[in-house]
Amino acid sequence: MNLVQLDRKYIWHPFTQEKNLKEPIVITKGEGAYLFDTNGKKYFDAISSWWTNIHGHAQPKIAKAIAEQAHNLEHVLFAGFSHEPAIKLAEVLVKLLNDNSDDEASKLTKVFFSDNGSTAVEVALKIAHQYWQNKGQVRKKFISFKGAYHGDTFGAMAVGKASGFHKNFETLLFDVDFFDFPTTWNGDSNAEAKEEKILTEIEKYIQQNKNYIAGLIIEPLVQGAGGFNMSGERFLRELVRLCKSNEVLVIFDEVMTGFGRTGDLFACKKASALPDLICLSKGITGGFLPLACTVVREEIYEAFLGNNFDKAFAHGHSYTANPIGCAAALASLELLIRNETLEQIKMIESVHRLRLEHLAKQHEPITKPRITGTIAAFDLNKKNGQYAGQLSEQLKNKFLTQGFIIRPLGNVIYLMPPYCTRQEELNHVYNIIEKTIGDLK
Repeated sequence: MNLVQLDRKYIWHPFTQEKNLKEPIVITKGEGAYLFDTNGKKYFDAISSWWTNIHGHAQPKIAKAIAEQAHNLEHVLFAGFSHEPAIKLAEVLVKLLNDNSDDEASKLTKVFFSDNGSTAVEVALKIAHQYWQNKGQVRKKFISFKGAYHGDTFGAMAVGKASGFHKNFETLLFDVDFFDFPTTWNGDSNAEAKEEKILTEIEKYIQQNKNYIAGLIIEPLVQGAGGFNMSGERFLRELVRLCKSNEVLVIFDEVMTGFGRTGDLFACKKASALPDLICLSKGITGGFLPLACTVVREEIYEAFLGNNFDKAFAHGHSYTANPIGCAAALASLELLIRNETLEQIKMIESVHRLRLEHLAKQHEPITKPRITGTIAAFDLNKKNGQYAGQLSEQLKNKFLTQGFIIRPLGNVIYLMPPYCTRQEELNHVYNIIEKTIGDLK
């Protein structure tokens, strides 16, 4: 049997209707913004392999850091033990998150390690619930937003069930109250009015339920899998102010938006709005290894301190703070904060703005063009736009045939290229998108 046949015999792929999967593309290597299959065909990775690969594939500095760490310490249990890569990584993250913040009480100071974005969210929800319990209060309500996607573990599904991805499990999920997300786009004249309406509704709800709300969770500035809906920075600042003034914990799910994606190192920095808890993953290791963090304020951490185990946070994983993953993250962060990388991020955003504006003017089916940092998206005003529906599969296959990995979410096409992308490469991606849309019947 060849590799494709062996894959079909033994493997069950994620987010895939296996009955319709005939021949998965077997990738043999990666280099920069490109992936190569068994036939030698190369594909431009325009979505950074599910938004993780921020510096490009097989990045030498990260690969070297992983190899060196593997020869020194591959793993050690993290309960009662520690190691240098985790300690250094926690220090760097805390400094980056709190840079330019003078409010000591608002700073994010303690890092809890896990291994993927969904789990980072799960940890944040559990911490928020137990925080109030440790303070002698029973608070079970969570606030989330329509269109939010926070992962596939049960707590993450509960706060993301309005995304439509988790219908098969809804009877098993705890209740969450959802509000509209103030989706906006280029030229949206109604953005501020939408924001005010939603903020007013949330404020009224909080006033009625403030003693029962454990926390509010949001994907700041950009909802990912829910359709790359984007909101304004002012909304985020006002939302945080509103919640904190009413003692509602704020959780930012920056699993996707973190590490430069919004044009700043984190969405919270771009919007000048620090949450009480923040969830980080995906780009943290540059796409090399699974790793995640939930970072919290000092006051929240201190609520778990006591003379017995009752108040402790009883959560952990076998590979918590894996030293090799932490070493990869440190190398990735060194690359991220270089001037060269920051300039690349600015270049990608500028190309997005120029080309997406042109696309929207030239092609009638394109609606709601929107950009936040290195993330660009637009809607196609076509039928059959559901997730994995006829339109998205048709477009995905057309792009693959031409050597581009672009996976539309229903009728939403989005781009999130790695930071090593050259200007001419990104322009070529837009040329292919323009031609493909022009050929649609």
